[in-house]
Amino acid sequence: MDRTKLRLYAVTDRAWAADGDSFFRQVAAAVAGGADIVQLREKHLDPQAFLTEAKRFVALCREQGALSIINDSAEIAAQAGADGVHVGQGDLEASHARALLGPDKLIGVSAHTVEEALRAQAAGADYLGVGAAFVTGTKADASPISRETIRAITAAVNIPVVAIGGISQNNILQLKGCGLDGVAVVSALFAQPDVQAAARELKRLSEEMVR
Repeated sequence: MDRTKLRLYAVTDRAWAADGDSFFRQVAAAVAGGADIVQLREKHLDPQAFLTEAKRFVALCREQGALSIINDSAEIAAQAGADGVHVGQGDLEASHARALLGPDKLIGVSAHTVEEALRAQAAGADYLGVGAAFVTGTKADASPISRETIRAITAAVNIPVVAIGGISQNNILQLKGCGLDGVAVVSALFAQPDVQAAARELKRLSEEMVR
């Protein structure tokens, strides 16, 4: 995939949205500010509600020119017509997701070690999300990995890599020199009073990080 599309990767969290309409306004603002790829993450919706939301999400991303990724569920991604799916180590393997979605969709995989990264690449992943880069309140069970591990992962694989976990405007440049293609962020975007402005600044900092 085009590595520049991963400079700013937005991951949704409805915790900071008053309702469904404001949630989608936040997504649109993130894209307008520079997020070229957005992942819809819903841990608590039933499958039908998730599919309904996913269809609206995909339509919005397509209209705004961003790539749409569904978290965990290749089935929802396929039914909603999303651009791809992101799976964790405990979720559907990349090879199985590929079989469900076909050759033209994006498969992202979370990785925490070089071994996991190489296994995901071999299974057909298009990009990796590595972390947690820093302590994060979004995912309580995500332990930070070292800069050395991030550098080892980016050196070991040929596919693009983004860092995720606790990344903000204040610490993103600490990841400079790690060989990353971008950052994936949640609260650094969606917990901010001006999502578009936050996205614009994070995109600028991410471009500086990858140089």
